[in-house]
Amino acid sequence: MPSEKILEKKKQAVAELTEKLKGSCAGVIVDYKGITVDEDTKLRKELREAGVEYKVVKNTLLHLAAKEAGLSEIDSVLEGTTAIALCADDHVAAARVIGKFADTHKNYNIKSGFLDGEVIGTDMINSLAKLPSREILLATVCNVFNAPIAAFARAIQAVVDQKSEETPVEASQEETPAE
Repeated sequence: MPSEKILEKKKQAVAELTEKLKGSCAGVIVDYKGITVDEDTKLRKELREAGVEYKVVKNTLLHLAAKEAGLSEIDSVLEGTTAIALCADDHVAAARVIGKFADTHKNYNIKSGFLDGEVIGTDMINSLAKLPSREILLATVCNVFNAPIAAFARAIQAVVDQKSEETPVEASQEETPAE
């Protein structure tokens, strides 16, 4: 039997992980086996820059935390080496960085994930990974809203330009008959 101190530390770790799972809008669970320390360091740096928290977890602790957070469907993937990437405010940041890394490293595999409290599979994670960044999506939406207004402005300008070109010709034609 583990000592009381160890049990208390594990309970605290489960409680902290549960709060992180509940406070995250998205997360990706991976099998990190087969990557070097240098590759792991680069991945962690990129995840940090994207606002994603990444940590290696024990399967048992993640099982207990996921159960408390309402994500018990991920139990089927909790075997082998496990790490989790969590993001509190960007739904695709973790999937984008992890997906890009997994594409270039054969031994690094995405196991599962969650989005807004719902467990999602690898297909959905790969789809999320291919989405452009939030800034690019917002710029695209702005361009879509701006396009009709810009087209209307160009049409008005064309009419004004056409009228200004016709005015001198009409004036000279009016003067000719008067002579």
